[in-house]
Amino acid sequence: MFSLYLYLSLCAGIDSPEDLCILYSNRAACYLKDGNSQDCIQDCTRALELQPFSLKPLLRRAMAYESLERYRKAYVDYKTVLQIDISVQAAHDSVNRITKLLIEQDGAEWREKLPEIPLVPLSAQQHRREQPPSAEVLQARAEKAARDGERRAEVRFTTLKQEGNDFVKKGQYQDALGKYTECLKIKPEECAIYTNRALCYLKLERFTEAKQDCDAALKLEPTNKKAFYRRALANKGLKVNRASYECHKGMCSFKSRNYKFFPNCV
Repeated sequence: MFSLYLYLSLCAGIDSPEDLCILYSNRAACYLKDGNSQDCIQDCTRALELQPFSLKPLLRRAMAYESLERYRKAYVDYKTVLQIDISVQAAHDSVNRITKLLIEQDGAEWREKLPEIPLVPLSAQQHRREQPPSAEVLQARAEKAARDGERRAEVRFTTLKQEGNDFVKKGQYQDALGKYTECLKIKPEECAIYTNRALCYLKLERFTEAKQDCDAALKLEPTNKKAFYRRALANKGLKVNRASYECHKGMCSFKSRNYKFFPNCV
């Protein structure tokens, strides 16, 4: 069909290089699909004579050369394609594949046996302009970024918590306080951090803040024993005797007389 169209076009006097280039390139694609690599190469060459550095004829000719095992010429055309549009993955894959074949065929001096690779002028490198990524690509990037962010946050949280616990063991409560505060910026609903920070506030005699942290912990875990016990101590520090009694009462209702509430962080 393309042969007939070309004949009619030429007879009708259609001599637009761009239009004829497209026709030759399309017929070359048909030849390539039918396994007629030799005619494909001829039509691609004609197309390139009309429109030098046209991407599709170059790529199709490279594929035809490769099918005929004319690897040096195929390599040159694939490399030329990549000068025009570096994002053509098929050309990248083919260059890698053919490079291995040429090394096996020609040895370490394989590059010296290649035909000259033409330098593509800047005016023909219009395909280098990056196309905006598709919605699927953007979504995949966003999901990956979210996963990476979660992993980094988890690592940072674990590190900060351990540093805070180490400061508590050394009696450096002000330093521990800062670490636990940073932890809560990452995980604001982590009950254990509130009870740990409440301990630091108690040691620093900042009873109001200690009570607030215990209240926050009990909203997250209404049966948390450490939160009850440390809130009782905070209330005692604030001389809220009745509230202190109620906290002790609530704590004891769990029947945990052997539980070590105060000294250990979790």
